[in-house]
Amino acid sequence: MNTPFPRRRLAGTALATGAAAILLAGCTAAGPSTSEAPAVELPFGPTTPAASGPVDSVTWMLPSEPATFDFDIDSGAAENTVFANVCERLMAVQPDLTTVPHLAESAEWVDDTRVVFTIRDGVTFHDGSPMTAADVLWSMQRHAAEGADESDEYANVVSMEQTGEREITVTMAQRDAIFIQAMAGNGGMVLNPRVVEAQGDAFGSPGTPDACTGPYTLGEWKPGSSLTIERAADYWDDSREVLAGEVVFRWADQSAVVNALTAGEADGSYLDSPASAIPLQQVSDVSLAQGPSTNAWVLLATERGPLADERIRQALSLAIDRSGITTAAFGGLAQPWKTPIGQGAWGYETEAFQAAYDELEGAPASPDAADLERAKALVAEAGAPDEPILVASDGGSVRNVVSNALVAAAKQIGLDAEIVTVPSAQYGDFYSDEAVRGQADLFSDEYYISKNDPVGFYKNGASTATVNFVGFSDPDYDALVKEAFAATDDAERAELAIELQRRWVEATPWISIAQSPSTVALRAELTGVPASAAYLYYPWAADLGTTEG
Repeated sequence: MNTPFPRRRLAGTALATGAAAILLAGCTAAGPSTSEAPAVELPFGPTTPAASGPVDSVTWMLPSEPATFDFDIDSGAAENTVFANVCERLMAVQPDLTTVPHLAESAEWVDDTRVVFTIRDGVTFHDGSPMTAADVLWSMQRHAAEGADESDEYANVVSMEQTGEREITVTMAQRDAIFIQAMAGNGGMVLNPRVVEAQGDAFGSPGTPDACTGPYTLGEWKPGSSLTIERAADYWDDSREVLAGEVVFRWADQSAVVNALTAGEADGSYLDSPASAIPLQQVSDVSLAQGPSTNAWVLLATERGPLADERIRQALSLAIDRSGITTAAFGGLAQPWKTPIGQGAWGYETEAFQAAYDELEGAPASPDAADLERAKALVAEAGAPDEPILVASDGGSVRNVVSNALVAAAKQIGLDAEIVTVPSAQYGDFYSDEAVRGQADLFSDEYYISKNDPVGFYKNGASTATVNFVGFSDPDYDALVKEAFAATDDAERAELAIELQRRWVEATPWISIAQSPSTVALRAELTGVPASAAYLYYPWAADLGTTEG
């Protein structure tokens, strides 16, 4: 999906560390306390060191059990972590979050509205049948169908047709600069139509085969217990060495994941929150690493009413203590952040994006006296809402910290704010159910996109965007979104994205809180996997092996 992609993470971390508990208790009118101790840094980069040898079998922990492996119905972090190793796409995400051709050996714009995919020869599905251009076209049409989970990737598509033995031509209503990148996500996943159609409505459920081409095949899925993927016997890509023989997936909340890693009952996990790494730093048999991601924790404003005036949103953004939140909720392993996407989205023109980010105002790491005075002036100008501002939490430690910090910030600038608790099972409905959103003016979540391009996010500020709940509307912003999507020159698109970023931060339809790096934990004798968020789309298990041959 384009927004969000693959799916927003709906579960806050279940791990309440000692630091978080102490600092949460310290959330008063002055905001969450901040520690004077320096944050402990973890190794940071796209990948962990390359493996020296293969490994027969590993046990890998997920934050939840997958719901379905039909990605046109739904997908989330658990599903993508597994099937990044099983299914392949026209384009491929790399550990540094760039994209390269894959099942399509090339993708080129031939004029202002047409992009041509040349389909790679010699690719076979797991049932041994060759992948054809007709299979690719069928897959793309399935993803683009109305109501499919990936259909928004095809929003600008007018037609798709096979125009050669190994050629697919996609005609767009306008040039879409990130469409090719989108084909590295689930919208570009190529499926075997014969397997999908043979399974019917059961496709993607336990007991059904996969329909893919990747280095691993789907093995036994024991609902409620475990799921196994196995090295494909005849994987088509001879250039890739596939190191891990099998991966057995289990799932639990983050506290249980940490316990399993500590006790040596699990070999690795992509942690649901950087905070989970805190106790693991003390475990000698576990290695930790962080890498770039597009993830950011944000407070999304709803249409309930009190935050309709952007001056109130701006005031709260000026007053909230982001440094306190990152210390309390993440032990310093996340960073205060001004924008709603992490710097992993800066896949081009990095220096320009960094310079523009540094100049942004209105979202301080720790508000000073001048920030608070400016916030109070905005409240006085707008007038305080008659009713308290309601911020939602599901009781998880991260959301509790964020909610308490928002309440503290509001009180400092003359606003009343209260926390409303929403059950975890219902929390995800904030995105789809207006009645649920009617319970709160703000709800916090970790949001991310699949593409290393900020334009893929900032379309969320368009007046027609489905997640623009607060109703931010700016005709110039809408025009900039269209212009940015049509700009295939990187420098031009970066300039437009930077202007969209500036307008977003100024209007504050969401309040940005923290950048959340990808964090991986491994048994000390294992290495090789990406540390970045590429694990959601890249066959990480193929690179997983031992530190010694």
